[in-house]
Amino acid sequence: MEYKSSPKRPYLLRAYYDWLVDNEFTPYLVVDATYWGVKVPVEYVKDGQIVLNLSANATGNLQLTNDFIQFNARFRGVPQDIYIPLGAALAIYARENGDGVMFEPEEAYEPSEKVEEQPIGFEKAVDKTDKPKKATKSTSHLRIVK
Repeated sequence: MEYKSSPKRPYLLRAYYDWLVDNEFTPYLVVDATYWGVKVPVEYVKDGQIVLNLSANATGNLQLTNDFIQFNARFRGVPQDIYIPLGAALAIYARENGDGVMFEPEEAYEPSEKVEEQPIGFEKAVDKTDKPKKATKSTSHLRIVK
């Protein structure tokens, strides 16, 4: 009998986050910025990754859920809404000494096999089965004012 369990990552992430904060360390999160659904400021992404400070003084409205991490932060004074699906969280560690954990790959966060291919050009994106509609001349709602 095979048991299917929920992913460990959200539980380990919250446990390490709590431990880091309780010990007055600064929690840093390593994120795969190329993962689908990630919303981070791209100008700070390096080699497909971004490291984010999750401390209370760096974030607002921090949510560490089973499915995503979400918060508000300022980058060079500009407010940003940050959204990270849990599959994009690669590691959490202490800025001060590097103590933390890298997350193992989990099946729940692997890309789906049913990824639809996006159209390459406009011609392929347009449904050619519809006949073009006849253009009807209408009067403009704009007036020339002199």
